[in-house]
Amino acid sequence: MNYESVRSSPVVPTIELSREGVQHGFLRLPYSHDTSAWGSLMIPISVIRNGDGPTALMTGGNHGDEYEGPLALFELARTLDPGEISGSVIIVPAMNYPAFLAATRTSPIDKVNMNRCFPGRPNGTVTEKVADFVHRHLLPRADIVLDFHSGGKTLDFLPFCAAHMHPDKEIEQKAFAAVEAFAAPYSMRMIELDARGMFDTAAEEMGKVFVTTELGGGGTARAETVRIARRGAANLLRHAGILKGAVERQPTRWLDMPSDECFSIAEHDGMVETMVDLGEAVREGDVIARIHMISRTGLPPVEIRAKLSGLLAARHFPGLIKAGDCAAVVAAVDV
Repeated sequence: MNYESVRSSPVVPTIELSREGVQHGFLRLPYSHDTSAWGSLMIPISVIRNGDGPTALMTGGNHGDEYEGPLALFELARTLDPGEISGSVIIVPAMNYPAFLAATRTSPIDKVNMNRCFPGRPNGTVTEKVADFVHRHLLPRADIVLDFHSGGKTLDFLPFCAAHMHPDKEIEQKAFAAVEAFAAPYSMRMIELDARGMFDTAAEEMGKVFVTTELGGGGTARAETVRIARRGAANLLRHAGILKGAVERQPTRWLDMPSDECFSIAEHDGMVETMVDLGEAVREGDVIARIHMISRTGLPPVEIRAKLSGLLAARHFPGLIKAGDCAAVVAAVDV
């Protein structure tokens, strides 16, 4: 095997990232631990390349308990025909591979949230080393980036594709056009509570067109959300001019997350009762959730009220909630 030398990183790809055709291999990171003294972390990667054209970087498993992305991308890596594309597709189905194997949001090795550690460090923890390689050796190759997410074990979302509002309006327009082409049932214009350290931010600071998703949650995947992910990935490649064929258009409803007033954060521990189901309309001031005290009987529930009008886009998933957890997200409807 001819290895592509990436001397500035301890992560070494076992395939040549610029070679024509279909390659399946690994990002190999030396990792010495109790059960393997000279062991390595082996992160699956595929590169499908056919001639000149744009490059798409498609990732899943940034958080290890989110499954629509890995399900869509492992299949895409297996089935994508290089004869049907012009350009390159780089696929990393489970970017935070230790977290993916452990079914946890953060890595069980170093407890680091990959989506809060970009640009990473070549001499950092395991997660930081992987983030550094992605930041310095995969992102620069890409013209468009799709990073799949869902709610994991603690949130449940309406199935939407999203891009961020961006100070560069040309990049913003390209990102929202890609979101529309993805053709999820809902499309979101987003801001983040805290964008520091995110993969999204790293890509956008490089001037890349960056698209993400939230496609359900609860630490599982549904047939509908996996279909949305698979169709959306193909649509994005068609939209980018990489994959032959027309975008498979589907109706989408545009939503906005214009401020932190979209987010309702619990201030009490207890048992959460969702008062509105996902996708239902809410008005400012409506009770969207209640937290029931569980330390003793006879205590009244604490009401959580919507701070703006729109529809319920996300909810806390487990029955128990702690102070500081996100209880609900209300999105404004784009009219």
